[in-house]
Amino acid sequence: MGAPDGQPSQATVPFAEALGVWAKIGCLSFGGPAGQIALMHRILVEEKRWVDEPRFLHALNYCMLLPGPEAQQLATYVGWLIHGIRGGLVAGILFVLPGTLVMLALSLGYAVWHELAPVEAAFLGIKAAVLAIVLDAVIRIGRKTLTRPWLVAVAAAAFVAIFVLRAPFPAIVVGAALIGLAARRLTAGPGPRRHKDSAAEAQPRALLRSTLGIAALFLGLWLGALLGAILIAGADSSYAQASLFFSKLAVVTFGGAYAVLGYMTQQAVELYGWLTAGEMLDGLGLAETTPGPLILVVQFVAFLGAYRDPGGLDPVTGGVVGLLLATWVTFVPCFLWIFLGAPYVERLRANQALAAALQAITAAVVGVILNLAIWFALHVLFAEVRPAGAIGPPLPLPASLDPLALGLGAVAVTALFALKLGVPKTLLVCAALGLLADWALTIRP
Repeated sequence: MGAPDGQPSQATVPFAEALGVWAKIGCLSFGGPAGQIALMHRILVEEKRWVDEPRFLHALNYCMLLPGPEAQQLATYVGWLIHGIRGGLVAGILFVLPGTLVMLALSLGYAVWHELAPVEAAFLGIKAAVLAIVLDAVIRIGRKTLTRPWLVAVAAAAFVAIFVLRAPFPAIVVGAALIGLAARRLTAGPGPRRHKDSAAEAQPRALLRSTLGIAALFLGLWLGALLGAILIAGADSSYAQASLFFSKLAVVTFGGAYAVLGYMTQQAVELYGWLTAGEMLDGLGLAETTPGPLILVVQFVAFLGAYRDPGGLDPVTGGVVGLLLATWVTFVPCFLWIFLGAPYVERLRANQALAAALQAITAAVVGVILNLAIWFALHVLFAEVRPAGAIGPPLPLPASLDPLALGLGAVAVTALFALKLGVPKTLLVCAALGLLADWALTIRP
C-alpha cells in the first residue's frame, strides 16, 4: 500500500525496528485504554513520528466505532498503515501477547492456590481496589461523554434498564444507537467534507477482491475454531460453550470491557456456572494488574470454566485449552474489523449518522458501568446479597457488611483519587494491606 500524506512510507520504517517497538508497547500497556492510547501517542507520534497527529486521531476515531478493545485495534490499524497486513498482525498480537502469558500464569496459580488464607486476603485487597478503579472509570467517561442533557437521559435510562429491568446489554446498545440516529435526524445540519483516501479511491474490482479475501480468511479462522471445538469436544462441552459465548461477546463489546462486564458476569456466573461472583471480581483484579486490554479477563473466566470441567483432559491442560480458545475467538474478530474496514475509514468518519449512534452508545455505556460499580460494591462489601429476580436490583443484607472490605475500599479510593498512585500501585497497596490484616488477625491471641 502507498503511504498516506503526512506519514512515512513503509520503506522508511524497518520492520525489525517496528517489531521491537510493538513488543515494547505490549509490555508497557498498563492503565486501561486511556493509558494505552496515551502510550502509543507518545511513542508513535511524538518520539518515532511514524504517524502524524491527524492520522493518529483519524485511526482512533475509527477504532472507537468498533466492538472490541479500541487500544489493541488502534495498534493493529497503525501497524497496518506502516507495514500492511503483516504489520497489523504483529502490532495487534504483540499488544496482547505479554498480558496473555501473564494471565495464563495468574489463572493457573489462582485455580490451584486461591483457597489458601493469605491468597484470599490478598484478593480481598484487590477487590477493594477494583471498586475504586471502576468508580474512576464512571467519573472519567461520564465527564467526557455526558455533555448534553439528552445524553445524560440516555445514560440514566441505560442504568435503569440493566440494574432494575435486567435488560441484556446487546439490547441496550441497539436502543441507544436508535436514539442517537433519531437525535441526528432532529438536529441534522451540513456535514463536513469527505476526505479523500487512496485506498477508498482504489479500483472497485480490486478493492472488492481484497475485501472478500480478507473476510473469507478471518471469518474462516474465527468460525473454524468454534466449529472445531464443537466437533472435537461436543456441543455441550465447556470448550464449545465458551467459544460460542466469547464469539458473541466479540461483536457486542462496544464501549470497552467495563461496559460488557455486567453482561459477561451475568452469563458466566448465573447461566453457565463457570465461576462465582467473587471469583469474577478476582479475575477483574488480575486483569487490571497485567499489560494489555482489560478484556483479557475472558481468559481467566475461560480457564476456570475448563479447569473445572475439562472433559477428557486433565484440569490444567483443559484450562489452558479453554483460555487459548477464548483468546482466539475474542481477538481474531478485531483483526477482521481493521483489515476489512480500513480502506473505507474516511467514508465511515464522514458518516454523521454513524457518529451520532456511537455518541449515544457511549452515553449508555456510562450507565452500564455505573451498574457494574454498584454490583461490584455490593458483592465486595457484603457477605450476603439477595440475587435479583426477573425484575428488580440485587439487595444486600445489612448485617453482613464486612468492615475490613469497607476499610480497604476507603484506602483504595484515597490512593487512586487523592494520592494519584495509579492503578498498578493502588492494586499492590491494597493487596499488601489485605495480607497484613490477615496476618494481624491470625496472630491475635
